[in-house]
This record gives sequence, C-alpha cells and structure tokens, in this order.
Amino acid sequence: MAGSRLELVFGGTPPDGRMLLIGADAQTDLSHFDPARTQIVQRRFPDVSALQARGFAPVTAAEGSFDAAVVFLPRARAEAHARIAEAVAHLAPGASLWIDGQKTDGIDAALKEMRTLAPVDEPQSRAHGKIFHLTLPDAGWVPADWADRDIQAAPGFVTRAGVFSADGPDPASVALAAHLPEKLPTRMVDLGAGWGWLSAEVLKRPGVATLHLIEADAVALDCARRNITDPRAQFHWADALNFRLAEPVNGVVMNPPFHEGRAADPSLGAGFIRAAAGLLTGAGRLWMVANRHLPYEAVLRESFADVQEIGGDTRFKILTATGARRPGTAKSVPKGRRR
Repeated sequence: MAGSRLELVFGGTPPDGRMLLIGADAQTDLSHFDPARTQIVQRRFPDVSALQARGFAPVTAAEGSFDAAVVFLPRARAEAHARIAEAVAHLAPGASLWIDGQKTDGIDAALKEMRTLAPVDEPQSRAHGKIFHLTLPDAGWVPADWADRDIQAAPGFVTRAGVFSADGPDPASVALAAHLPEKLPTRMVDLGAGWGWLSAEVLKRPGVATLHLIEADAVALDCARRNITDPRAQFHWADALNFRLAEPVNGVVMNPPFHEGRAADPSLGAGFIRAAAGLLTGAGRLWMVANRHLPYEAVLRESFADVQEIGGDTRFKILTATGARRPGTAKSVPKGRRR
C-alpha cells in the first residue's frame, strides 16, 4: 500500500542524495531507492531479514546525515512522534521530509498536527492512505518531547514507544505468571519476551538455571537487557517462529501475539506453538496464555501429546502442554486424553 503512494512521489526516478527510510518493512515497495544510497531503520527481525535479502542493510537506529527522508507511520502516536523526531535529527534545514501512512494508522491526525508546526505541501492519497511532503524549517521546530525516551512501565522496568504493552505489564502475562508452578525446569525459554516482565517472574522461581529471552523487536529486547541483569538470562534478537537452540530446553513460557497490524491472525500464535514444540525435549512443558476466543487447542494437540487448560477467566485461558512431537511424527491423540 505504501508502495503505490511512493510511486506518486518518486515515479520511476530514484531520489538524489542519501535517503533515510524510517519504518520501511518487508511489504514496502523499494524499487525507487538505491540500496547504496539508502539507509532503512527497522527494528523487527523478520523485516530486517527480508530487507537484507533485497540488498539493503537495515539498522535499528539512524546513523549519519541524509539529504531527505521518508517516515512510515506506525499506529502508536508516541512512536510516530519518535520516528519523525529521529528523521529530523538527521536532516539539515531545507531538506525534504515525506510522511506516509494509512488512515487507520492516523495519517490524517498527523497531517493536521504537522501543519501546526511547519508549512506542508498538499497531500497525495491512494490505497486508503496519504503521503505528504514538507521542507524542513530551521532547527527547533519539532517539540522536544517527541524524542524517544524511557517509559516507566513498572517499578524497575523501562520501555520505549512502540514496544508492546509499553505502559505496563500485559494483563495476559500477569494471568500466566499467576498460574506458573512454584518450581520451574532448569532450562527455560520465554518465546516473544518483549521488555522482560514475564521473564523476571520466571527468574523468581526456584529451579531455573538458564532463561533464553527470544524477541523480534530490537528495542523491546534492549529494554529487557536493561530490565533484567540476572546472569542466568540470555538474550536473542530473532524471529520466534524459526528460532532454534543447539540443545533442547525443558520449559517454555509465552504470551504469543495474535495480530498482524490491526487484523487478528491466529496463525501467528499457531506458529509460536509449533516453534515451542521444536525447542522442547519430549518431557519438556509449555505454559502459555491466550485470549479465550482463540482456537489454539487443535494445533496444541497436533504438536503435543498432552494438553490441559489450568486456569483463566472470561478474557484469558492458561494452557499447558507436554510431550512435544517432532515434525512428521504427529499421531492421533487418544480420546480419553483430550482436554
């Protein structure tokens, strides 16, 4: 969708000079940009991998100075402000800045807001979104509080704009922590660890010798590193769906995502379940939380020999599973063992 709007701006002619693209992802049409003169800021591991395969070298924070920039708006307003502030910090007065976004991500509100700060050219619309251009005025026109900064999400925990559940522990993770056993296995994984709240709860339990935190968002993982200084914690910037360790573990906890953008996508959680089965020994155990309406039991029974619901309420269900099946070894589950 963004690509069609970039076509309106750049056509078939690559822009001159060094370009900064903040938030371009695996779906962005980058045919207008020369990888040798383009820096992409992207913090999500799957998108970084896809962009690298297309010849780009993404970074997690802008480096150097640029002649122009395109900011792709995220849904979170604070993160949108931070992206714009980051772009402006790497541009000189007189440089060009384009801001692109979907209507559902707040592009109209962003356009209105930017018009109060600087002259903005007439926006161009396509594919349920808009892109608009402004020439940067002299320094100091972007509000100082737009810059990315720490958020105190809980006592002893910091997060950043755009990180999942940045304002505090996710209620689903809190529910899961309340149902974990008093003692946990020695080798543990937090699959999709975010900024580390659930991992910290795991590390409070006796028995844990090693905890691997797997997280695709580089900024969230950086927060987790700051939040958890326990030497038993090991941090991995990776795609949870295909992450593997040299040796299997005997415990996994997870609060898997179930949205891709605004659209509900239960296949994401299903992918996490299969990934968890691939990380566990046959005797290892998975503990997970899910929204009550999500149909994860079928894929759990495909991936594990024994599945149980051990708690929950009208919003969430807490599930546990053991007897991980390797790919291609799934068998029908005896009727008496279904939960």
